[in-house]
Amino acid sequence: MSLIRQLLVSSRPFSWINTAFPFAAAYLFAVREIDWVLILGALFFLIPYNVAMYGINDVFDYASDLHNPRKGGIEGALLAPRLHPAVLWISALSTLPAAALLMSAGGPATWAAVLVSLFAVAAYSVPKLRFKERPFIDSLTSSTHFVSPALVGFALAHDRVDYSPSGTVVLVLSAFFLWGMAAHAFGAVQDVVPDREGGIGSVATKLGARFTVRMAVLLWAGAGVLLLAGQWPIPLTAVLVIPYVAISLPWWNVTDESSAGVNAAWRRFIWLNYGCGFLATMMMILFW
Repeated sequence: MSLIRQLLVSSRPFSWINTAFPFAAAYLFAVREIDWVLILGALFFLIPYNVAMYGINDVFDYASDLHNPRKGGIEGALLAPRLHPAVLWISALSTLPAAALLMSAGGPATWAAVLVSLFAVAAYSVPKLRFKERPFIDSLTSSTHFVSPALVGFALAHDRVDYSPSGTVVLVLSAFFLWGMAAHAFGAVQDVVPDREGGIGSVATKLGARFTVRMAVLLWAGAGVLLLAGQWPIPLTAVLVIPYVAISLPWWNVTDESSAGVNAAWRRFIWLNYGCGFLATMMMILFW
């Protein structure tokens, strides 16, 4: 029971929807029917994917998490070392078979998208690679965690998707990728002090809290500009970036010393995803 409880906390249940929704939305919008692929993919990106992504992270971040007061709630677990081997085994056994079955439903594009997604999950945290300790690459990898499920969804429906540079899919995925980079960078700001104490590098420890917040604001704004460039009614979705800019702008002049205070905005960010996700769903219904 301790293992199950710790796995649940580690997998950040409040964030499960952030990976399941992009897949389901992309696949359903392209294929326009509910089938076993949609159900399998949505469940895969809802639970096993997050168990693996966050579980692997919490195992290999244990040293720095000891200095992080955020651990132990909705923002992740402080996994006891005795649970680390079990968490890694469960992450692999719950993820790989389902991923293989999902890949069997598509062709080379699907295989590539799924493999990129799984590689990003592992590479972000595992020793030797540790992309989370490579400034800028950490934000790129984290964004891949959330955009790749949508890419998998579109890849499974490749014959019904327009991948031209000016097409809606490329535009939306590009804007979503900027959103993901901004979210990671902004989230990293609150951990500047514990990350430095734990010897972990990140885009925020490299650039400093103030510059990182400003970069996040500009990335979110850039996502909105990209959406404005789309064909109607895509520009309507640009309004969804406004709340993110609004919660981050007050921290425009944050210092490294006061960076822990960004956690208040980050907690609003977690709930904001639900509100914006609801609005995005309503807009998708309208587009449909």
